Parts: sequence; structure tokens; C-alpha cells
Amino acid sequence: MIDTEKRLYYKYSDYLKNKYGEKIYKLPINMDLTCPNRDGCIGYNGCIFCSEVGTGFESLSNRMSVSEQLGKNMSYIEKKYNAKKFIAYFQNFTNTYMPIKEFKNAVTDSIGDKIVEIAISTRPDCINDDYLEILNELKKEYKVNITIELGLQSVNYYTLDKINRGHSLAEFIDAVLRIKKFDFDTCAHMILNLPWDNMRDIVEGAKILTVLEVNQIKLHSLYIAKNTELARLYNKNKITIISKEDYIDRVVAFLEYTNPNIAIQRLASRAPKEETIFCNWNTSWWKIKDGIENSMVENNTYQGRLCTYQNGRALTKKFSI
Repeated sequence: MIDTEKRLYYKYSDYLKNKYGEKIYKLPINMDLTCPNRDGCIGYNGCIFCSEVGTGFESLSNRMSVSEQLGKNMSYIEKKYNAKKFIAYFQNFTNTYMPIKEFKNAVTDSIGDKIVEIAISTRPDCINDDYLEILNELKKEYKVNITIELGLQSVNYYTLDKINRGHSLAEFIDAVLRIKKFDFDTCAHMILNLPWDNMRDIVEGAKILTVLEVNQIKLHSLYIAKNTELARLYNKNKITIISKEDYIDRVVAFLEYTNPNIAIQRLASRAPKEETIFCNWNTSWWKIKDGIENSMVENNTYQGRLCTYQNGRALTKKFSI
């Protein structure tokens, strides 16, 4: 049994160690893909914060095969950390947005003796039962676990329109419910300092992800990549980014309303300085992480402290059930 009262938040590294019995390493895979709001299927130009190369800054060239990328990354991590078990992480762009046969081949190519899990990053509007069936077949045949990472970013549908996501909250809910039928893990990506969101949106996001029982959450601090629509808005002073202190407050509040059994993959973004015009208030991601943890210690708070809104809260409050 996990002691949820003695930790600030449930770290992803602890989640993996509890699941697999040892430290697990994620190996990024970069496919030659696009997104439906880039190629005209539902829109053009993509999300306003997404650069031409997407978000896989640390990935190898997508000209390399899946097995080549995994082999090279695995060899490096094995030597550096004495690693033994890995997650094949299809990271960049929308990794279910391809013909179903190509999808099956790509995922099959990532399976190996040292791969204990396959993580697939995609969009909520690119989840389909046929693709999930393929993953379920591979899971059973090769005894490998599956995690689907969904980019939501915000629960505010006005904000989703502003950032040109091309989908609403409904598609995200639909995707999570479909994935759960196959007993795969789910991870939601959230950006906590989008210019159009406020603290109420942040808290509501934590509540929705808790009620949907996602397994993991990856929190991002908004960075502004060069040559993006967001960069143009920023340079014209049409958007304002909240302060680092306000971001820390939002993360702490988010964690307080999040179920303590949901693993937190990340608390802030990482992006190379040369690729951005704004990132983490000109400080390092780990200093922001330290700031969040220090704030939680100082305020004697922890993940799940305010997670009291489920199962008929009014009845509980009125009749002390």
C-alpha cells in the first residue's frame, strides 16, 4: 500500500518502480508524421504554440527507422545508467494519425525483450476503436503494457479555440473512456499558464482528470517557440504570460485537487533556449520544480489534499456520511 500522506506528490519515477520493480527509462521515437490541424483535415498551421518540428527536441531524426532509433538510444542509456528495462515512447506529433497497417507495423517494430511498455502520444480526436484493438492484440501477444498520452492542454473550450487545438473537451472525454475499455493506462498533458486560463480553469482541470481516473498527468509550463503564431502574438504584446510565482501557485492548486494515486510525469516544460523566445522565465525547469516543492512544504500541503468533491459531496457535508 502506498503511503500517500508522507509525499508531496506521486512522482512518475515512483509509479514506474511500483509497477515494474525497478527504474524504467523512456526512449523517444520520432515518426515522419503530421497532425489533422496541420494538413487541412480539420485545419491548418497546427496549434499556435507548436513549432515546425513539433515538441520532440531531444528525438533522433525521423529518417531513422523505429528499431534504429530505439537501438541507438537504448545503447546510450544502458551504458550511462546501467538501465535494463525501457518504455518505447512514440512522442512527436500525432502518433495514431496514419493508416492502420502502418501504425501496426511501427508499433510492432518497437517491441523487444527489454521493452516493457509502449507509450503513444496522440490527440483526443485521433483515438479510434480499430487502432485500440490493434494495440490490444499486440499487448496480449507480446505481453507488453500500453499507455496512451493525450494532449488536452486546457479544459476551457474558449482557450482550446484560441490555441487552435481543433477539438473540444468532449473529444478528450470520449478518448479516455474508449481507452479505458481496453484497460490501457492514460496520461493527460496540461499547460497550466496559457494566457486565456485562470485559476478556476486549473482547478477544474484537476477535478475532471481525477473523475475520469486518468493514470498519469504531465504538466507543462508554456514556452514560446520561434516562428510560431504564439511568438507573433507575444512579440506584438497581445498576450501576457503569468509570473513564475503565479505558475507555482497554479501547480500547487492543481496537485491539491488531483487524486493522490495519479502519477505526475512532469511539473514544468523543457525546451532548448536556441529554439524559444520565452521559456520558464529564464530559469531552469528544476528550479521551478524546487519552487513548487518548497511551496508545498511551507504551506503544509500535498497532492489530493482538496480531493473531496466526489461521491455526493453535499450529502457528505450535510449528513456527515
